Amino acid sequence: MTLLPVNILAVDDIPDNLFILESILGDIEGYHITCVNDGKAALEHVASQPTDLILLDVMMPGLDGYQVTRQLRSNKHLPYIPVLLVTAHDHSSLTEGLDSGADDFIRKPFDINELTARVRSLIRLKHSLDEQAEMIRQRDDFVARLTHDLRTPLVAANRMLSLALEGVFGDPPEPMSEAIGNVITNNENLLQMTNTLLQVYRHEAGQKKLVRS
Repeated sequence: MTLLPVNILAVDDIPDNLFILESILGDIEGYHITCVNDGKAALEHVASQPTDLILLDVMMPGLDGYQVTRQLRSNKHLPYIPVLLVTAHDHSSLTEGLDSGADDFIRKPFDINELTARVRSLIRLKHSLDEQAEMIRQRDDFVARLTHDLRTPLVAANRMLSLALEGVFGDPPEPMSEAIGNVITNNENLLQMTNTLLQVYRHEAGQKKLVRS
């Protein structure tokens, strides 16, 4: 079984702490560890490289872990990235960490089994959300193609049927006129349903604003 590569970013201003994290997680098959020593470098890395999980020290000079997490969560252009806050200070606030947008919290010195278990849990969460996002993308693509493929032949068919009903190709008998009229009506109903489906899709995709009336 081929494991998906997991890109983990470790952020800590103390090199020894980064060495410990890299030593523990770097031996796990499929895990790729990148280490940076401040919050600014972490934000720059995430903006340029795919990242599946961030191990983020709370107490750092410059941007601390809470501030980095808030900036990550406020950036709508980034995909969802789980954040595991790591701290050696008893006064670090679990509440503040979770409120800032972090997903989990672990204190140093940490138990190796606990650390790896929390990492695995957050990576499963990341993969699950990525799979859901891909399913939604495929659904939206299907809806867009479906609505386009339905609208075009319906519009073309009704134009030709309307011309036939107007006698462009010769006066149709009364029963035929009635049948053509019924087909046009049914096509218009189907076209309206297709247009409604397209509007709903555009609204869900953020391309159309919902106006209350």
